[in-house]
Amino acid sequence: MPLDEVRKKIDKLDHELIRLFSERALVAKEVGEIKKREGLAIFVPDREEALLKKLSEQNTESGSILPNDSLRAIYREILSVSRALQQDQRIAVLGPEGTWTHQAAIKQFGHAPEYLTLASFADVFDLVTRRKADFGVLPIENSFNGAVSDTLDLLVDSPLKICGQIMLRIDHCILANCAKEDIKVIYSHPQALAQCKQWLKEELPHAELLPVASTARAAEEAVLGKDSGVAALGNPLCAELCGLKVLEYSIQDSATNTTRFLILGEEECEPTGNDRTSILFAIDDKPGALVSALGAFESFSVNLSKIESRPSKQKDWEYIFYVDVAGHSKDEKLVQAIDTLQQHCSMIKILGSYPDSTL
Repeated sequence: MPLDEVRKKIDKLDHELIRLFSERALVAKEVGEIKKREGLAIFVPDREEALLKKLSEQNTESGSILPNDSLRAIYREILSVSRALQQDQRIAVLGPEGTWTHQAAIKQFGHAPEYLTLASFADVFDLVTRRKADFGVLPIENSFNGAVSDTLDLLVDSPLKICGQIMLRIDHCILANCAKEDIKVIYSHPQALAQCKQWLKEELPHAELLPVASTARAAEEAVLGKDSGVAALGNPLCAELCGLKVLEYSIQDSATNTTRFLILGEEECEPTGNDRTSILFAIDDKPGALVSALGAFESFSVNLSKIESRPSKQKDWEYIFYVDVAGHSKDEKLVQAIDTLQQHCSMIKILGSYPDSTL
């Protein structure tokens, strides 16, 4: 078939897609009106995750050449626009614009919401708690660097719930408006510099490495120092926002470097059949207390996927434990495990149950 004929075919399909998108938008708006009348949440993570899972299954069954990841990305934006038609959304993230946290939030919520970029972890918690933002997004752990202590510490006293997670592969890039061989200084967040240590040593051994508060801030430094051989270690979104060129892609030492982010809000998620529950607890200071506490999960065959300890900051050498377990807090065996856990704890707090999505 000649190219012109193929293009006409695409034009015809695009025309039909626009009609269908418009029809879907009207239905989405109607859904929003019903939710408002009944006092229901606009963003329902468990419902959206179930929808994306169903669409991926249908895509696979149909034999489509469109990868499931691409289909999910398309529908993330469709859902983002649908929510915006129902209600304006504000998402608080660790700023400035272009940080990995900002990018993770876009992956989940799309481009339709208003993103409030804030200077600190505490500011994100505060804005959501005061209902000046609908949700907050913050990192909780990295596959290379481990737990993010700032988020863990703030969860202890916060009334907010964890209502979702975002897994984001971290592909660090060299950003600059000078040639690679002219780079004399590289700015970035300390963790980013650590995650690319070997590559930087081999490829740019003479460059001075300077830590700053964020990868987005590093990009700003690269713009200011473009005539002095200044570069940044960051992501393509930083490059796009600041007008920098990407000189090298994916330079991190670990090819599977991934960060897990939490979505913080006031709503609790319903069970999906594939959930994760996050729990904080403190134990009495006596021999075997931690073993006895963790035994509660083993007794009811609940898989423990993560455990971190943090100083309680109330008493010297007293610790609070953060655990992630498989299942929803409404699941019968997890209810029993938590009841047993309480017998060994001086404090226990369910931070939230949410879809255990790996995408």
